[in-house]
Amino acid sequence: MSTEEQVREFGRVWAAAEERGDTETLEGLAADGFRLVGPLGFVLDRAQWLARYSGGALVTEKLDWDEVEVRDFGATAIAIGVHAQVAKHQGRPVNGRFRATHVLVRDDDRWQLAGIHLSPIGGPPPFAPGGAAR
Repeated sequence: MSTEEQVREFGRVWAAAEERGDTETLEGLAADGFRLVGPLGFVLDRAQWLARYSGGALVTEKLDWDEVEVRDFGATAIAIGVHAQVAKHQGRPVNGRFRATHVLVRDDDRWQLAGIHLSPIGGPPPFAPGGAAR
């Protein structure tokens, strides 16, 4: 199986675990030094990221990981795609579509998630041909 196929399968397992709030699976997928940069710039370490589901604070109803492009750098892979979610945090909707970068590192024969960076998807920048961002 190619690195791209392995990373795409990893992404399917990760998204399904997020939908289930399965912290045991997520813990096994995340490297010890894992960090998440959220769409508003906050940073969560591995323990904080896993704790999102404790006590029902976060409920992910649906999570799609699409339009994924995988770059293979040997022991590291970078996957950039679109993370679309239907979710609630402390009872409030946190639905959205985000550009997501996943950094995966190979640990022996398996991949682990070292980091996720989420950014809101907006229009074109003001300097792009055709005018201002929408």
